[in-house]
Amino acid sequence: MPNFLESLYYGELIPNEANVPRDPQYRQLSRQVSESMDSWKGKLSVDEFRELEELFDLYQKLQSMELAASFSQGFRLGARMVVEVFVE
Repeated sequence: MPNFLESLYYGELIPNEANVPRDPQYRQLSRQVSESMDSWKGKLSVDEFRELEELFDLYQKLQSMELAASFSQGFRLGARMVVEVFVE
């Protein structure tokens, strides 16, 4: 079994793909989103629904950037705590 750094190097460690919320409401909310999208698909024209999907794609890209920044900041804070523990 490769160590942590080797796993990271070889692309075997991908935190954002392995992160599925454990909150019990997650699956319920995911199902509600799917049902709502199906409902909107029936209400809108093909072009309007495509525009809605494009809007959601943009929102997901924005959210992904925010999550990456939050992950990085959290990692930095954790590393600073470890450094402080060993320095003092």
